[in-house]
Amino acid sequence: MKLIIAIIRPEKLAEVKEALFRVGVTGMTISRVTGHGGEREVVQHYRAQTVVLDFHEKIRIEMACSEPFVEPCIQAILSSARSGGVGDGKIFVQPLDEVIRIRTGDRDVAALTPVNADEVQRASNLLKAHAEDDA
Repeated sequence: MKLIIAIIRPEKLAEVKEALFRVGVTGMTISRVTGHGGEREVVQHYRAQTVVLDFHEKIRIEMACSEPFVEPCIQAILSSARSGGVGDGKIFVQPLDEVIRIRTGDRDVAALTPVNADEVQRASNLLKAHAEDDA
């Protein structure tokens, strides 16, 4: 099991969510964050003063994945979040020792499996089939 954290551009959120849904990853937490990486500082003028904006708006997506979903999840984020410019973001992958579903007490992979896992997998397969037909 892994905890995958992706920091992406806000305008890429819809594409990343769609790509993750296509590979069967539906459980995630999304936060709006600010940060600074390799991007240049932005200088703006506000009320006759120069303001340097050195932090940029980003989206942080966190998801816990069982092993079969780790690489498809990473590839989905890479293919959908990449613009080719500085500031596209990062993906962090960390091991998870234990996961517990609070409602039922399920642990580890059972806690990560969605309650509607069969339905999610069917929808994922349909999306994949449509994508292949379009290609």
